[in-house]
Amino acid sequence: MSSTTKTVNMGLVMGLAIGAALGGLLFGYDTAVISGAEASIKYNFVTPNTAWDETKQNFFHGLAVGIALLGCVIGSAIAGPLATKFGRRFGMMVAAALFFVSSVMSAFPETFLAPIGGMGVDALWPFMIYRMFGGVAIGMASLISPMYIAEIAPAKHRGLLVSLQQIAIVVGITLVYFVNMKIAQAGGGDDTWIHASGWRYMLASCAIPATMFLVAAFFMPDTPRWYVMKGHDAKAEKLLHELNDPDTAKATMAEIKDSLVDHSGKLLSFGGGVVVVGILLSVFQQVVGINAVLYYAPSMFKNIGMATDAAMLQTVIMGIAMVVFTVIALFTVDNWGRKPLLILGAVVMAASLFFLGYLYQTHQQGMIFLVTAIVYIAGFSLSWGPIVWVLLSEMFPNSIKGAAMSIAVAAQWIANYIVSQTFPMMDGNSQLIALFNHGFSFYVYGACSVLAALFVWKYVPETKGKTLEAIEGLWKKH
Repeated sequence: MSSTTKTVNMGLVMGLAIGAALGGLLFGYDTAVISGAEASIKYNFVTPNTAWDETKQNFFHGLAVGIALLGCVIGSAIAGPLATKFGRRFGMMVAAALFFVSSVMSAFPETFLAPIGGMGVDALWPFMIYRMFGGVAIGMASLISPMYIAEIAPAKHRGLLVSLQQIAIVVGITLVYFVNMKIAQAGGGDDTWIHASGWRYMLASCAIPATMFLVAAFFMPDTPRWYVMKGHDAKAEKLLHELNDPDTAKATMAEIKDSLVDHSGKLLSFGGGVVVVGILLSVFQQVVGINAVLYYAPSMFKNIGMATDAAMLQTVIMGIAMVVFTVIALFTVDNWGRKPLLILGAVVMAASLFFLGYLYQTHQQGMIFLVTAIVYIAGFSLSWGPIVWVLLSEMFPNSIKGAAMSIAVAAQWIANYIVSQTFPMMDGNSQLIALFNHGFSFYVYGACSVLAALFVWKYVPETKGKTLEAIEGLWKKH
């Protein structure tokens, strides 16, 4: 078929992108499922340890909820080298298998050790080990899925297609909020039933999307860029011709080969700036507090006096808002550009976070909390949610992409862990509650949002519309 009648095979491109984005669905589902179970984890595994003082209980509460994030650091650190050596497809399959094992075993951590429910507080340790396995899977999927999409997407549609990863993440988050709510309602909304059994069903439900991801990855090809890296030029050319018109396929093949020959592949062969910018983008995406809000949303609403059912419903509404505004980002990222959206989003988040802190500190109640939280979610979902993943997947040159993305995404998960670990320590500190009534942490995240806006304005280049190979020119040593 001639290039005049065929440009991009969007059906195939979209199909492969959606398959890879199932990793994002699991990423969101598995990270947010803990929001419905965290109160039960505290009730079953932390509070009964009466020998622990307030500080120690808050620490282990945060550790149990956030332990998966330590696994994410490991997963993201190994994902780059694994995807470079064995392929993007293989990495996605490993992540899917780990997701499945973690979801089942963290729901029933006593398996092979004692009858279900028969270990008491001692089940905390196997629970955390299995949650860490899930974290390894999340870390792997968070790196490999957007990398895969960026490497099969045409330049003019890359922002939209990589943003599918964030769409999948927020759909996973919203889906699990809804699943958690339905499971809670199945027990009559009674905390006693949730603490006894409901939390197990919440965690085990992740096995279903994990199976979907494993099947999808099994039937997908690897990317043209990985095929060229491994000397499989014929496979790369065949796939490029399936994805693009002949002229584009030929030009892309030449660009890929040139990009891999011109540089050594050593991490700093393009200078340290690209790595530092990637690390800081990742860190700022987390220290604006998004995952503290996602993981502890029901507790946040309970802090203003809502019952369990109402708190779960408010959490679902927040998740729906996240999906809506992330969809809007699909239609702006390739038009407005990456940089303006990041700055705008950071400003919106800063304003809403400072106002949330004020609402808590002044003991306000009512719908104003939900409205302000939705404004914050909108600011994040239009900008730092999808666009950081777009930038990380496209900004690193081909020859260092695996190693550089591993470092940047590992930094992201370290920052995520720090935020998740410190939120209950700040939010549960009696002295800070006396002064700020649960508002202190939001002031901290608001200040970080201001710093994020300044960082992007000063140091982040615009990559809109550039091919992956052309972006390399932005990082050449001066």
